[in-house]
Amino acid sequence: MSRATSGVEALRVEDLRVYYPLRRTLEEVLRRQQRYLRAVDGVTLSIPEGATLALVGESGSGKTTVARAVVGLVKPTSGRILLWGRDVSSLRNRELREMRRAVQMVFQDPSVSLNPRMRVGDQVKYPLDVNGIGTPEERRAMALEALRTVGLTPPEEFYSRYPHQLSGGQRQRVAIARAIVLRPKLLIADEPISNIDVSARAQILELLRSLRERMGLSMLYITHDLSSAWAIADSVAVMYLGKLVEHGPVEEVFSDPRHPYTKALLQAVPSLDERKAGGEVVRLKGEIPDPLNMPSGCRLHPRCPFATERCRREEPPAVKVGENHWVYCHLFA
Repeated sequence: MSRATSGVEALRVEDLRVYYPLRRTLEEVLRRQQRYLRAVDGVTLSIPEGATLALVGESGSGKTTVARAVVGLVKPTSGRILLWGRDVSSLRNRELREMRRAVQMVFQDPSVSLNPRMRVGDQVKYPLDVNGIGTPEERRAMALEALRTVGLTPPEEFYSRYPHQLSGGQRQRVAIARAIVLRPKLLIADEPISNIDVSARAQILELLRSLRERMGLSMLYITHDLSSAWAIADSVAVMYLGKLVEHGPVEEVFSDPRHPYTKALLQAVPSLDERKAGGEVVRLKGEIPDPLNMPSGCRLHPRCPFATERCRREEPPAVKVGENHWVYCHLFA
């Protein structure tokens, strides 16, 4: 489902690292030692303007941390985040506010991200209030239009409701309305269908697709559901324990996966046949390692059936295996 793009990068993340300092023991304090949780450890990815990138992986892989760093909710330890070619860290005051308005996020659980004590309309209107856009009457009209755009009609009726009076799918539509009311250029959707009924998931995916077309949005779509990534994305990046293991066009990666982890993920999706999962069956051993004690070398090696001594010693480099298709694995180095 690749689409033509302008060639301009809406988002570029370069060697992004996000480390969280851990609480120190008395011994560590005395020795002046500090341990870190390396949530994101050297991730580089980009999204062309008008395209959708799906960032996939198991829980704890670092997907949401990447998203939060892009929107400024967590501070990167190192690396660069560029929006339309401009380094976010170099922007100040008005320029930074304008750039942040152009990037909005839909959070995973609308029952948590929405304020239960505020009416739906006031929550959709709130970004306009904070940014001082228009008169009170104009802000109300824009909020009503956003509700209409996401399919909550008649919008006047939904405007006065509270979140607990809505279904899970309707609450997620409210969260999407709040994200698009500022007319962003880049939308980050963090697991937008994981906390709603199965019957509503296809509707939310279709809504996101239609918004992308109507508003000319670029999108970072975060999910552990590979079937939804297949349905919505132009390209896909696979993460494991804070690092990328494979990325490329979604059709190529899903039809011809190279990394053992990508193959294992695809084979776990019932709706995708064995051919799309790369043929041979890959069974990973054991459980995900403790992120506080990362394995040396390739982080998958304790679970990978193809691991060699080199995998245990060295981190794998990025290897090009197709046009715009890259894999981080010693099997291809």
